[in-house]
Amino acid sequence: MNLRSTWDMIKHHPLARIGPGLVTGVADDDPSGIVTYSQAGAQFGLNMLWTMPVAYPLMAAIQVLCAQIGRVTGRGLAANIKISFSPAILFIIVTLLLIANILNIAADIAAMGEVTQLVTGFDWHIMTGVFVFISLALQIFVPYHRYVFFLKWLTLSLLAYAVVLFTVHVPWKEVLWSTFFQKLLLI
Repeated sequence: MNLRSTWDMIKHHPLARIGPGLVTGVADDDPSGIVTYSQAGAQFGLNMLWTMPVAYPLMAAIQVLCAQIGRVTGRGLAANIKISFSPAILFIIVTLLLIANILNIAADIAAMGEVTQLVTGFDWHIMTGVFVFISLALQIFVPYHRYVFFLKWLTLSLLAYAVVLFTVHVPWKEVLWSTFFQKLLLI
């Protein structure tokens, strides 16, 4: 099989036809989130699982609510807020969202730099700067329709979560118990 036929096979794969929703959904599994989950798991073990049955329905309800508002009105959340509230409210909400996104991106890139230091030994400050410039260069110089192709294929890396479930011993009885019954933490 030559390189050309391999490339054609990849281009015509069903994953190549999936839209931006896949990339958006996977984007929540960002480096800062994974680091946070890892630290919480290392510190608390299974003792925080009881929050999932409470938090998941609330998170799902917000996602569905925002999607339905967009579907019915044909506008995004900010456009709907602009119509329904004063410009000052919109400005405050958009400013808070901008700050949150900047801090989240900074945490993501710093986490990538720190993980690179763990793996390669290079200074994380330098690697963070390298990741900033690579990210900016890709966003500026690579058109989105080309860039999204690679992002979609990178989503397959999340299959590593499923692989881990089959390679480590998971105490399922304890997981189920911790999910539905809270243990008191004695600190």
